[in-house]
Amino acid sequence: MCQRESLEVSSAGVFWLELEPASGVSALHTLHQGRPRRLTADGYSMRSRVNGYGGGALCLLNNIVYGVNADTGQVDRIEAAGDPSCIQPQALTRTPAYRYGGLVADAANRRLLAVREQVAPALPNDSSEVQALVAITLDGQVTVLHQGQGFYGAATVASDGRQLAWVCWQWPHMPWQESNLWLADVDDGGRLVNPRVLPAPVSAAVQQPQFQGSELYAVSDHQGWWQPCRVDAVGVQPAWVPATAALADHANAPWQLAERHYLPLPDGGWVGVRYVKGSGELWRSSGCGQEVRLAPGYTDFRSLCLAGGTLYCLASRWDALTEVLAVDLANGQLQVLAGGELPWPAIGLSRPEPFSLPATTAELPATGFYYPPAGSPTEPPPLLVLILGGPPSASYPVLRPEIQFWCRHGFAVADLNYRGSTGFGRAFRLGLQGRWGQVDVDDACAAVAYLAAEGLADGDRAFIQGRSSGGYTALMAMVGSTVFRGAVSLFGVTDPWHLQGCTHRFESGYLDWLLGAAASAEDWQDRTPARLAERMTGPVLFFQGGQDTVVVPAQTEAMAAAMTAAGLDTEVHRFPDEGHGFRRQVNQVSVLTQSLAFYQRLCHQPVKA
Repeated sequence: MCQRESLEVSSAGVFWLELEPASGVSALHTLHQGRPRRLTADGYSMRSRVNGYGGGALCLLNNIVYGVNADTGQVDRIEAAGDPSCIQPQALTRTPAYRYGGLVADAANRRLLAVREQVAPALPNDSSEVQALVAITLDGQVTVLHQGQGFYGAATVASDGRQLAWVCWQWPHMPWQESNLWLADVDDGGRLVNPRVLPAPVSAAVQQPQFQGSELYAVSDHQGWWQPCRVDAVGVQPAWVPATAALADHANAPWQLAERHYLPLPDGGWVGVRYVKGSGELWRSSGCGQEVRLAPGYTDFRSLCLAGGTLYCLASRWDALTEVLAVDLANGQLQVLAGGELPWPAIGLSRPEPFSLPATTAELPATGFYYPPAGSPTEPPPLLVLILGGPPSASYPVLRPEIQFWCRHGFAVADLNYRGSTGFGRAFRLGLQGRWGQVDVDDACAAVAYLAAEGLADGDRAFIQGRSSGGYTALMAMVGSTVFRGAVSLFGVTDPWHLQGCTHRFESGYLDWLLGAAASAEDWQDRTPARLAERMTGPVLFFQGGQDTVVVPAQTEAMAAAMTAAGLDTEVHRFPDEGHGFRRQVNQVSVLTQSLAFYQRLCHQPVKA
């Protein structure tokens, strides 16, 4: 079951990347005579690793495909015409000290734009020399356009090539906390002239700048929600004019480069995603402000592209795999170009049901999606609480085969959006500041109590599972609490202090914000699972990738050793060929089968007094 990752459209056709779980390869696909066709050879993968999470590994210019080679980090040129068995990517850049991401076509100046990053910077975390915004000529020459900021987002260029905009942020901020929109003029030689910041009215997280002709747009949360805005750069103080009055996020957290959740339209309107109660909706707004919802059967949309009057995107829904979808903006008609596979008969799928926890403070309450077990159980089922990675990220009601796996084996699943998740406004997203390992744990425990009280789950047979930061939440939930019988941590954070010193640059300053600034490991003593092993109230199953540069393997090994020394039940399953996130199908299957055996064993143990 392939996962579709990014999409680009030009006069050459529709192209997208598919992650093939059997190999972990992200292969290039296109439409040929109306049917999907794989273009790249077995073993060739397109993927960026800028910031550790990549993004923007694919772009199109002059009917040529350009992509980031996953093995080298360099930009390759791919002639997409002809027999796929004969297509051989050609290296465009040859700079092994650097890697690339956020590829954007600059057709007017006949070049590519990209974010370039040093592969192994021997520099402090806040260095402004590690990343740069660069131009790449079609013969592979690389020129630095702008440098001096900590981090760069993908650029956008006006249709005439005379202006260029991008986003920057500075360490230790993350791009969903505070970032700035930049604008520069472009001279006849392609150089930037008068680069300047276009400040939002108040401190904000800005993302996804886009031009429509010479009009500049961006998504900003300075009014509390990520809303598309037209940015008038004339005058001393830029004017940010919201394109919609809807109080909703219109983008999610920018973990990756070159995301596109909205597009400005030639009539002065826009088309894009709006997140409502945790679900993505597609809306079109006309130049006069009238709004209409499109594709109502879908629950999330990514990689929006416009060609003529047709919108192309990756669209997801709860009962099928992600589709390459074409939407006629004139009449709203839909055409599925690829995807939409059903991993099982639809009649056997568990449908997500939204829930909201009772509010106990002035803050917005946590929400989530409840998946009932398959069949008709005669008693409340065991409950698995899933904790998303991030933070902040979000759980959407889209088809996730692993959730359906649990439901088919008799478990109810609560897919939780705890306080700190994205999609519910700036205040909710930043509500985790200084409280990581506390409010997220409180929300996970509250979800068990709420669903048990509603008769939807057996509160005495509850488990918690998370990946990355979600693994940290799962471990903290096992400290001093008896709500959960056991936990599964997939490459989860176990020792924030040591993680801060060995993780990659992108997130190295984030932990001070999440936990509060610390001068030593002792300052985070009460929120460091590795130091609290003797207080854990149940067994933990660990899964770890050997190539993980975010949560390094030594963290998981040390945590498991501390639990063993404390006389607690634990085991570690290692995957030497995986990084931060398991891409290979055989490893994903192993995680499910090992976790199932773990949960089933604990289900049959007596309830603790």
